[in-house]
Amino acid sequence: MNVPLSLYVHFPWCVKKCPYCDFNSHVHQGEVPQHEYIDTLLKDLDHDLGNYDGREIQSIFMGGGTPSLFDPDAISQLMIGLKAKLNFASDIEITLEANPGASDFEKFSGYYAAGINRISIGVQSFNTVHLNLLGRIHSSHDALNAYQAAKDAGFNNINIDLMHGLSQQSIEGAMSDIKQAIDLNPTHISWYQLTIEPNTQFYNQPPLLPGDDLLWSIYEAGLQILNDKGYARYEVSAFSQQDKRSRHNMNYWLFGDYLGIGAGAHGKITNQGKVIRTARTRVPKHYMNKQSVKSVVLSEEDLILEFLMNALRLKDGFSLDLFGQRTGLDPEVLKPFLDRGLDAKLLERENDQVLPGDRGLQFLNELLLLV
Repeated sequence: MNVPLSLYVHFPWCVKKCPYCDFNSHVHQGEVPQHEYIDTLLKDLDHDLGNYDGREIQSIFMGGGTPSLFDPDAISQLMIGLKAKLNFASDIEITLEANPGASDFEKFSGYYAAGINRISIGVQSFNTVHLNLLGRIHSSHDALNAYQAAKDAGFNNINIDLMHGLSQQSIEGAMSDIKQAIDLNPTHISWYQLTIEPNTQFYNQPPLLPGDDLLWSIYEAGLQILNDKGYARYEVSAFSQQDKRSRHNMNYWLFGDYLGIGAGAHGKITNQGKVIRTARTRVPKHYMNKQSVKSVVLSEEDLILEFLMNALRLKDGFSLDLFGQRTGLDPEVLKPFLDRGLDAKLLERENDQVLPGDRGLQFLNELLLLV
């Protein structure tokens, strides 16, 4: 069975580095070299074509950084180049991340004309105080305008990113963010808790975050509202209207393959029974001067851990048959982990299906420590 294949494209620049961000993003001084970077991306893709066997590309995700810093003609240049090199599925999902502070109607209209059919808007909060604390460059008004501009441009598949567990955030404030997002009627909402990651400004200067009891109350209340309003939870932090799950992220979580191009991009390719991880040069200037690709074949131990880290984020979990297909391993190797997870009541088992259950989703880190 062929493993589904997607493409991730990384855009490394942003207007301002957010204090919580641990992604490969860089503040660019002056004009972003848009067309030169697109040329580099297309040359970079050639490195992977030797492992590309003509499988259909099921989805493309353009992330960052801030992809919406790039003008529509640059994105069109990219799309034309990708179509010339790859076999697009007829129903391909193509997502572009947009920052409300770096987007407008003309851009959204141009992206839509270029072939982008899904937009992910990084709202994070509709509260001005929280936006300032998060270092965002947009206002609540900008977020609302960006959403409307995307709708007016023709997009009918829109994700809104929201964060909770913010400094000075109450239950009422967190629920207000969710309700404002729901009122816009996006097809998908990503609602995730702020975590402090190494190599970020917040790690060195941590904000005062809500305590565990308040975090739990926000979490429970948010899950209830989203469910009541027709946003079904299918992953730890992903909620969608019917048939609007992120196909690209589902491919990650079900351990599908994906090409990764751009500064700092990662990929995963199954080739002749081996699962290969790829990584690109992180610094944009170095990447544009000479693309280099590091590859490593995953060991059995890494295969098991990476599969579980992804698949157990899903509410529906995974089948043992899928584990065998995607890793090439006998599902029997999971028995010790399954026994520990079931004993700890962090896993559930329904015949061939392994599910994290509500407790497993809530305590996913603890569950993965049992691997």
